[in-house]
Amino acid sequence: MNDRAPAPGGLALIESLVNTLSVDTAADRLDTEAGRAAFGLTEAEVPAARELREALRAACLAHAGHSSPGRRAADLDRILTGAPLRVSVDDTGTVTLRPTADPASLLSRVAAAIAEATAEGTWLRLKACEAEDCLWAYYDRSPAGRSRWCSMAVCGSRAKMRAYRARRGG
Repeated sequence: MNDRAPAPGGLALIESLVNTLSVDTAADRLDTEAGRAAFGLTEAEVPAARELREALRAACLAHAGHSSPGRRAADLDRILTGAPLRVSVDDTGTVTLRPTADPASLLSRVAAAIAEATAEGTWLRLKACEAEDCLWAYYDRSPAGRSRWCSMAVCGSRAKMRAYRARRGG
């Protein structure tokens, strides 16, 4: 549903993972072979990826100032303990974060992306649409960082029309 440009850097991976579930239709791309392949997942890894996805969605909702019943951003902390990172310094003095676990695992890539985005100051700009029938992740590029919907043309317009009708009594 999102008409915005993808999130920058590693946040694009997180945005893409969160958006594998269409909340309004319940269609889950992780149920498809192509969807699993996009994240390097086996069928056995899908339940853990879903748990990670929903914890990330809760964090994105929290970034937008919303809570989500049944989802807690704090769950992400528990999940990420399985993906320890270490600081690596090369001969030029360049510092990078490297997973100490399997670097190809989705959890390790997500943990590294969150750490890098936090260092860059972009993590809090990854948000989830406030429309309950959407909850799509998007990167907030607005100057004030106060975007509320993934798409002003769809979710924002619907919300404004509902508010207008509520004010007019019809």
